Amino acid sequence: MSKSLPPGALAAKVVAWQELHGRNSLPWQNTRDPYRVWLSEIMLQQTQVATVLGYFDRFLKAMPTVQHLAAASLDEVLGLWSGLGYYSRARNLHRCAQAVVDLHGGAFPRTGEVLVTLPGIGRSTAAAISSLCFGERVAILDANVKRVVTRVTGFGGDLAQATQERLLWEAATDLLPAPKAAAQTMARYTQGMMDLGATVCLPKKPACLLCPVSANCQAHAEGDPERYPVRTRKLKRSSQSIWLLWARSADGAVWLAPRPTPGVWAGLQCFPLFDSEATLRSVLTPAQLSALQAEPTFVHVLTHKDLHLHPWRLEIAAGTDLGDLPGRWVSAAQWPSLGLPAPIRKLLESAQGRAAY
Repeated sequence: MSKSLPPGALAAKVVAWQELHGRNSLPWQNTRDPYRVWLSEIMLQQTQVATVLGYFDRFLKAMPTVQHLAAASLDEVLGLWSGLGYYSRARNLHRCAQAVVDLHGGAFPRTGEVLVTLPGIGRSTAAAISSLCFGERVAILDANVKRVVTRVTGFGGDLAQATQERLLWEAATDLLPAPKAAAQTMARYTQGMMDLGATVCLPKKPACLLCPVSANCQAHAEGDPERYPVRTRKLKRSSQSIWLLWARSADGAVWLAPRPTPGVWAGLQCFPLFDSEATLRSVLTPAQLSALQAEPTFVHVLTHKDLHLHPWRLEIAAGTDLGDLPGRWVSAAQWPSLGLPAPIRKLLESAQGRAAY
């Protein structure tokens, strides 16, 4: 059986472990700057650290403060985010920066209770900012920390149910550092819980021998940590076929239009999209149809959907009117800085590379 500990004692073990063995060299660590912490938390949602590193650095160079971000255009923000995916995060990031400047004088609120009222900031992200930057005694529950908490406590409730999710928040709160120690230890404790989930308490084959709390972990005592957390509802994958009209002029300009919200790639600059080849062909003149060329079909994988993309390239004179199709000609010098869906950017970059070669 696992050995129970007095309140705050397990947190003390996490704090001590984090100082010696946790991640302490990432660019958003060792700082109490809420702007950097907030930006990293949003970027890291459903995205691996290795992917985020480059984006984080580029974003900070372009937008070093929340005031810079608030004053930027959405196109600029989406351009910096392009390729990172889940673009609602970028739109909410922009809206949140504007709210911080307009409603809070450019200073991030210091409590999770107020932070959670800002666009795109949920309860766990709010708690991460307030605990890491301001030492507030609040629990976080991102995916990694959920795994740690359910295993340590043996929490077998089905997290597909809202009532069980609320109970897990209570369990996470019970594990926090003792109130007297919280001001000094909350930042390291919060980081330690994230580090345990990311590097030790893995979904498969957790490294229990390296875990500082394995002696107090109910799942380890049961001998089956991988059964936690419990979630019965699984989202079904779907697929969608999309035809793309890639209109391009000899000087490298392309026809782009902002995608509507909501919808796939909402807010990003994109080729015209169609639900069938026939619909795509119906918007073109006979002369344009004779110049239309099929590009290889490929699959772009989203979280819960596979997009089967059918690009059709149309070489056309610059400035040619494309009838009723919404959009505009964007030069080869302009499109790289725009917010583009990842597969559109790849198509354009591959064509640019072929032209240079």
